[in-house]
Amino acid sequence: MSSRLLEDLNPEQLAAVTLPRESAMILAGAGSGKTRVLTTRIAWLIETRQVSPLGLIAVTFTNKAAREMLTRISAMLPINTRGMWVGTFHGLANRMLRAHHRDAGLPQTFQIMDTADQIALVKRMQKANGIDEETFKPRDTAWFISAQKEAGRRPAAVEACDDHTRQLVEIYRLYEAQCQREGVTDFAELILRSYELLARNEAIREHYRARFAHILVDEFQDTNRLQFDWLKLIAGPGNAVFAVGDDDQSVYSFRGANVANMRDFEREFAARTVIKLEQNYRSHGNILDAANALIGHNRQRLGKNLWTSEGKGEPIRLFEARTDGEEAQFIVEQVREARASGVPLREVALLYRSNAQSRVLEHALFAASLPYRVYGGLRFFERQEVKHALAYLRLVANPGDDAALLRVINFPARGIGARSIEQLQDAARGAGVSLWQAACARGGTRAAAEPPKKGIESFVLLVDRLREECAGATLPETIEAVIERSGLRAFYETEREGADRLANLDELVNAAAQFADDPMRLLELEPAGELDAQSAQQQPGAVPAAAADAGAAPDADALLLQFLAHASLEAGDNQAEAGQDALQLMTVHAAKGLEFHTVFASGLEEGLFPHENSLDDPGGVEEERRLMYVAVTRARRRLYLTFAQSRMLHGQTRYNLASRFLREIPIGLLKRLSPAYERGSDSTGFARPGAAAAYAPVSVRAAPRAQSDPGSPFRIGQNVRHGKFGAGVIIGAEGRGADARVQVNFGREGVKWLALAYAKLDAA
Repeated sequence: MSSRLLEDLNPEQLAAVTLPRESAMILAGAGSGKTRVLTTRIAWLIETRQVSPLGLIAVTFTNKAAREMLTRISAMLPINTRGMWVGTFHGLANRMLRAHHRDAGLPQTFQIMDTADQIALVKRMQKANGIDEETFKPRDTAWFISAQKEAGRRPAAVEACDDHTRQLVEIYRLYEAQCQREGVTDFAELILRSYELLARNEAIREHYRARFAHILVDEFQDTNRLQFDWLKLIAGPGNAVFAVGDDDQSVYSFRGANVANMRDFEREFAARTVIKLEQNYRSHGNILDAANALIGHNRQRLGKNLWTSEGKGEPIRLFEARTDGEEAQFIVEQVREARASGVPLREVALLYRSNAQSRVLEHALFAASLPYRVYGGLRFFERQEVKHALAYLRLVANPGDDAALLRVINFPARGIGARSIEQLQDAARGAGVSLWQAACARGGTRAAAEPPKKGIESFVLLVDRLREECAGATLPETIEAVIERSGLRAFYETEREGADRLANLDELVNAAAQFADDPMRLLELEPAGELDAQSAQQQPGAVPAAAADAGAAPDADALLLQFLAHASLEAGDNQAEAGQDALQLMTVHAAKGLEFHTVFASGLEEGLFPHENSLDDPGGVEEERRLMYVAVTRARRRLYLTFAQSRMLHGQTRYNLASRFLREIPIGLLKRLSPAYERGSDSTGFARPGAAAAYAPVSVRAAPRAQSDPGSPFRIGQNVRHGKFGAGVIIGAEGRGADARVQVNFGREGVKWLALAYAKLDAA
């Protein structure tokens, strides 16, 4: 049957859209038009009267995707999409429970709790049952409960191997009873209870099987086991399940996504048809060839090969920097060149594996006055954990800072409620003093040897001890002390997804170390003068501002004040306005589903990307490789891959090997760029702004000699190769002549000292 809906579809897309009523897996590669295929399939089924708009169900993973699907269907057909069952798993499960609330054991007006509401309920329930919050932190308890529900387990089904877990299971049971009494559900409960409703009630199950002849699922690779089983209950023997997904882009295992669902689909849903959408409409050929070669190293995949009719395009640029700062500077220069050539900043994306990496990049963009926007997140100095740490630092510098005090007086929680804070504010207003002075008067202080008390007194004691410990300490030492003693590190260590927040706190220490070591950066800030000193003296307990001349090194107190000012400036200035053309910064996870003219994939080093947590797990490395595949396939025309020989991580300089993923891309696809220091540059070691020849192709690197021995052909940070241990990077050197030896990090083979007189070591 001819239809305008089928115009301009390629053969594979056409076959997918016009499939008969049968279950099928559509392996949709990146940029292959999967959303078009999915929505056109729905429109074609309706137009050809194979199903009514209310006779199908389409499941997505985000409300945005569901809205886009409905918008596209409305544009294709003159129908009212309002009543169609198109939505997220949670949204559709909620709709089903509303319709059958009695059978589901829920009140008609049941409410859905967000994460904050869930934690608050856990806290109330634990308090009512005399359960210690220190032993069973409400946030951790809520995490445990959600994990059990997502695995489809009620309390009776949870295996408890120790007393702690048995107590958690009992809390889970009490939590369920509390939710039932209050008529509320959490997000995980929606799908679990909907699944149980279908599993135990044959009449309801058969009703939906008869109603939904066609079941369509987007991003099938992101389904977890409970969602998979929920779909199986809706899909009876006569239903057609049209699953669209890409196992090569399954990157959400930390959220429970199970890539094995893709492999199990054919068996569980009796699917006889697999259609591969391999023609890519996004990227040039070299980018796709790199992506295919990279993902080909994964063993557990269904297999497909992306191709395009758009030609090979430009080679992929590979840049090796000496430091993470030089890497950021290189990116800035390339962004400037792209902008000058007519590429809008909004079409340029800067990707990184971890949120903490954005700090160095943001600073370089800030210094270059390039507007940018952090997609799907906050700028570094605006992130919650960073602002908490900065608030404590502000109190160390000046306890009279009311805004800083209010931010952290009860974070992490120390038993100071809203009523106590209101009373403190009333007392401060009545006496005409700062909140700190009112807190000191109300809480008092104790000798350092005495144990801390709860409430306001414990907070006063904490700040006093911090100020004593930080007196005369270096800036990085001050920040490390604040992160540890304040309880911020311990708090985020217990968060379900606290690893990123901890990495950001470590990066704050890095920022301080680099700030303290960079005299040029200090010149950006006005030296504190008499007016600042007088202002500070108005706040009892404040650190006096230094009035040193511009040529003198600032003391520790003045340096802290300057760093806090620097953080405020970078948090507030250069913020891209709504609608303004701005560079896009984001993690690779956040980039999934997006595309850009130019993409920079940065920080491609072992331990960073792939992440160190994945290195001992083959399945973890495969997921990291899928994440790298996502990064590569975001680029339409130009792709840069960058890494650094040395990088500040967790307050220390590390020398990492280049990422294994770089070695998995055919060398013929790469154009290696050399930094300016190999071609001559100014005294800073960076390219002069606007220099056209700052970066050029290079084949052999001329390595500076190791500092410990002028006669050595090796240097710290250099990539080398050993006949037995393989690729490595030099991280230390000592001795001279026949006694010279180097320390080499060989990754999985470990760190080894090698005598140059005997070791067969070659420059990589």
